[in-house]
Amino acid sequence: MAHDTDPEWSRRDRPPGGKPRVLIIGAGVGGLSTGCYAQMSGMQTRILEKHVLPGGCCTAWARDGYVFDYCIEWLTGTGSNNDAARIWRELGAFDGKTMTNFEMFNTVVGEDGRSVTFFNDPERLERHLLDISPADARLIRAFCRDLRRFTEINLYPFLTAPPLRTARERLRLLRTILPAFRLLWRTVATSMESFCGKFQDPLLRRAFPYIFFQDHEVFPLLPYLFNLASAHHGNAGFPQGGSLGLSRSIEERYTSLGGRIDYRARADRILIEADRAIGVELRDGTRHYADHVISACDGYTTIHRLLDGQYTSPTVDRLYTRMLHEPALVYPGVVSAFVGLTGDVDPDTPHSITYLLSQQDSAALPAVRQNSMVVQLRSRYCDTFAPPGKSVIHCTYFSDFAYWKALRSTDRREYRARKLEVAGFVRGFLERQHPGIGGRIEVIDVASPVTMQRYTGNWGGSILGWKSFTEAEALANKLVNRDRMRLPGLSGFSMTGQWVGGGSLIRTASAGRYAAQYLCEEFGLEFRARDSPGAEPWHRGKLGRLPQLDPRPTSRSTHVHGQP
Repeated sequence: MAHDTDPEWSRRDRPPGGKPRVLIIGAGVGGLSTGCYAQMSGMQTRILEKHVLPGGCCTAWARDGYVFDYCIEWLTGTGSNNDAARIWRELGAFDGKTMTNFEMFNTVVGEDGRSVTFFNDPERLERHLLDISPADARLIRAFCRDLRRFTEINLYPFLTAPPLRTARERLRLLRTILPAFRLLWRTVATSMESFCGKFQDPLLRRAFPYIFFQDHEVFPLLPYLFNLASAHHGNAGFPQGGSLGLSRSIEERYTSLGGRIDYRARADRILIEADRAIGVELRDGTRHYADHVISACDGYTTIHRLLDGQYTSPTVDRLYTRMLHEPALVYPGVVSAFVGLTGDVDPDTPHSITYLLSQQDSAALPAVRQNSMVVQLRSRYCDTFAPPGKSVIHCTYFSDFAYWKALRSTDRREYRARKLEVAGFVRGFLERQHPGIGGRIEVIDVASPVTMQRYTGNWGGSILGWKSFTEAEALANKLVNRDRMRLPGLSGFSMTGQWVGGGSLIRTASAGRYAAQYLCEEFGLEFRARDSPGAEPWHRGKLGRLPQLDPRPTSRSTHVHGQP
């Protein structure tokens, strides 16, 4: 069915005296952020989204009264008095919401049952680690000393695109960086792998890379210290309503500013005339025209499908062709198994645990990478994820997209069988950790990396995109700073979102702010940003009607009911 051809968007030329028109492809956090800031700054925007929900990867779905929240584990900027929090306030992301903060980031349990808890408080963390391994006192005290120093740094440079920073902004940033320069330089130059390799205790040696859940492999010490310090200050919490709740709040902010979102509007190609983007053609043939087009969707899709590979450069080719196939540069996909059950687990159980799996368990878990699985008690994060008297557990592990893609492409029955294997493993594993829980499980819902790729279009089903602190991130930064989110030889077009600005939600939202700032420069407008006026207290009804990933009764093989 053809989409609405609004006269404002069906004519090529802007009406005399009209606001600059901007079409945005994708209603993920990057697209919504761009739209909000463009609206605040005097532009008229329209977002085209292929799905029926906002948020992209920042989403959730429903099953039998449970809400399975897919994305947020912690969110930078949930506190106050920093630039990250300011962005979320401007986007209305936390309007009417409370925050959940935990005293620890994660617990890691070894194959032998020994465990280490990574508390946010440096003093408590140091005491705990020394109790585990007095022989590692020197390394432990050095790490916690650095953590104390990070708690004194308020460094969240997310407000202004680097080329547009004023002298005053640059001076302010310099005043923050200079006193801590040696600390920042040393911790960004020291890999976590080399640091933890010095521990004598085998558990600490293996556990430290899993401070935030999975092993991020290429990370230096800096992000671990930064995020623990943020959590210590209540600036890495969990917002009420979760991932889709965050997206819905920004959507509400966007539409209140006069923006428009078209759902089920899949972009097929970007219309170009004389090397200038002039609009977007949808899959149903509908054409919308604008003064500027922004792609906030998957980078590969943008370059190679929407633009047919016509506008590239050595940087763009390396990023969106060659580097996409280098596992060291791109986050792998994730297998998610959501468990809905009656009652809860022992209240002393940590909200988040990474289990380091034995060889036997790793062999039983389809396509597991890193031989680990994260188990999070999601009802501790938000009490509306489950009906009264029930709770949700979320089990995840990094996995190989190509494995799942090949299965689904060649043998759907085998693909479903492997997902059932995941469900069976999760059931058995939880039973070993919490005897008797198996009989209380009502549903297990499994999503593979292919599931995420189907619903969001993200390359390889990757929820995070480029790995930070890699060559890929450095090239993406060039695209933002040097090229101002533009492609060579093509005017009237720019890119934003996680494949440009970075995979974390705050960096994606910040990239939308940058895109709007560059647009203001192009159109001769003053960039404006203001806090959201607020909203009524949050409630579950604000999530709207949640979809099921595959509601067809014949496709419920991963929807496992109380089976033995």
